Amino acid sequence: MTEDVLLYETIGPVARLTLNRPKAMNALNLAVLFELEQHLGEIAADDDLRTVILTGSGPAFCAGADLKEVLAGSSLAAGEADFLDRANQVFGLLRNFPKPVIAALNGVTMAGGLELAMCADIVVAAQSATLADAHANFGVYPGAGGAAVLPRLIPLNMAMYLLMTGKSLSATEMKVYGLVCEVHADAALADAALALAQQIAKKSPIALRRMKEVARASSDKSRDDALQHEQVMLRQHLRTADFQEGLLAFGERRAPHFKGY
Repeated sequence: MTEDVLLYETIGPVARLTLNRPKAMNALNLAVLFELEQHLGEIAADDDLRTVILTGSGPAFCAGADLKEVLAGSSLAAGEADFLDRANQVFGLLRNFPKPVIAALNGVTMAGGLELAMCADIVVAAQSATLADAHANFGVYPGAGGAAVLPRLIPLNMAMYLLMTGKSLSATEMKVYGLVCEVHADAALADAALALAQQIAKKSPIALRRMKEVARASSDKSRDDALQHEQVMLRQHLRTADFQEGLLAFGERRAPHFKGY
């Protein structure tokens, strides 16, 4: 029987993707990347799905790349896409996904697993979860954002500490530095992540998409350019049905019913 390496389910407006290679600590291989890409395409095209949860099964969220597949790239012909090419392609899709993405870290999160978590918009974690870059422990170089993205998400000195020592920190410690937004008891993580996703799913999809686009682009812009980008998005948003619905709902003292356009 073929291993179901990625579980996909929908709960109302929430799509949940669960890495499902628990014996391999949910290490990423080409099969996982293929499934992840396919399901992200389905979710993006379904207007009824408003938010995404990415989590893992077993004791790990993701322990990184399956090294057998990384090493297999050395035997490929020149110009042929290898594992790292595919990983960065899929990570890019996730990082720029048009809907909010929540990473729910249920356990060990290291190396490529940490890079995967950093693609999410919001990170929540179980109390027992640990996070580490860990590449330095094995003489390996980060290949999907470890050195490039981590210093954009937490203070530079802490990013350097994680990169250079390879140490694991607890979810509670990483919450102090801002990478983790919420920490929950292990048994409560799934329900807490779902409740958060459902809360966000009630917001205007088009407003969230535009907020995400501006916020993610802001670190590469000057303050004035980022403000101008925000104003362009605002002018576009003023013409949407969701903007009008939000104002009506506020005036009528009722919950808004957003359509996404």
